[in-house]
Amino acid sequence: MMNDSQLETASRLDAPAGRIFFIDNLRIMLIILVVLHHLAVVYAANTGFYYVEVAGNTLTVVILAFFQLFNQAYFMGFFFFLSGYLTPGSYERKGAGKFIKDRLMHLGIPLLIFIFVLNPVASTGVYQMPSSLTGITGSFVWSEHFDAGPLWFIVLLIIFDLIYTLARKLIKNRAENSASASPFPKFARIVLFVICLAAVSYLIRIAIPIATPFHFPGKAFQWVGFPSLAYLPQYASFFVLGGLAYKKDWLRSIPEKYGRNGFIIAVVSLILFLFAMSARLGSGSGFLGSGTMQSGLYALWDSIFSVSLCLSLIVIFRRRYNHQAGLGRALSKTCFLVYVIHCPVIVMVSAFLLQPLQIPPMPKFALAAIICIPLSFLIAWLIRKIPHIDRIL
Repeated sequence: MMNDSQLETASRLDAPAGRIFFIDNLRIMLIILVVLHHLAVVYAANTGFYYVEVAGNTLTVVILAFFQLFNQAYFMGFFFFLSGYLTPGSYERKGAGKFIKDRLMHLGIPLLIFIFVLNPVASTGVYQMPSSLTGITGSFVWSEHFDAGPLWFIVLLIIFDLIYTLARKLIKNRAENSASASPFPKFARIVLFVICLAAVSYLIRIAIPIATPFHFPGKAFQWVGFPSLAYLPQYASFFVLGGLAYKKDWLRSIPEKYGRNGFIIAVVSLILFLFAMSARLGSGSGFLGSGTMQSGLYALWDSIFSVSLCLSLIVIFRRRYNHQAGLGRALSKTCFLVYVIHCPVIVMVSAFLLQPLQIPPMPKFALAAIICIPLSFLIAWLIRKIPHIDRIL
């Protein structure tokens, strides 16, 4: 997730007035999806989280699980794309040393606050669940819950920034003060990229299937784990594409027809995917990896879906949402902070406020969303009011 001050500077220096607002609005949409995604985990209870409620309702689990799968197929990759888009301009304005220093400060300090403060707070949710489900019988110990949690995104983004800086130093690229327009790639090149992305994703999922957490070896890095490293080819390639999009000014030059066609392809691929799942083409776990045919089909599907949907969303937001009023500006300035704080907010609302309510899981999911989304933005807005906080955010 790009830092808000970085985005504001990019808006001021690298684009004509108003042209950058659709990126702000895309970030708002994506961060809302992140909150909804983790709320879906709470009420589907289909994977590990700080707090879950066993639904006891198959339809609820299926609906929320598919919502998670569709999000996972593209939205974190989209975040990396937007981060990559803003990286070259920031690097060229600041130079290598100041760029890395700023990134370590603006990303590293919130990461440390999350690890040592917010993650333990969120982890209190585990103790609100039945011990028969968690296996926990002891009392809460703050120091046992130091972890990066969902801020693995920031860890990986720092790694990408370091690699980008090293690459720029090695190839000694001449600084460019502004983007230079270049024709958007033809459809055939996009198809080739999708095929390559699917192939590499298939291969990495032989070693790291989807939903298999990855941790760096050794105690020094045990605080960070990557829950979706099966998508590393997408994350890395989208980050690189974001940088190219900045250099070649692709976000302005994507043809309108690519947006329309991208939406159609995304919908058709989604229908075919649902058909494949309902037809039970192999076991459900076969789609996750381990070199199965189903894994290859899944890698092809999420590569098609992610590329086509991202193209479609960029064109739609560029055409319809390339403006902001006061509320939009306020929301866009808090997106990064919402990402940092939303898990403790979700836990406080779902585990402590809503847990006693005896209502079906889907209405409870909707109620939690109505509370958590505005509350997360409000808390983030209040935090930004703290004097001098903008120095580290």
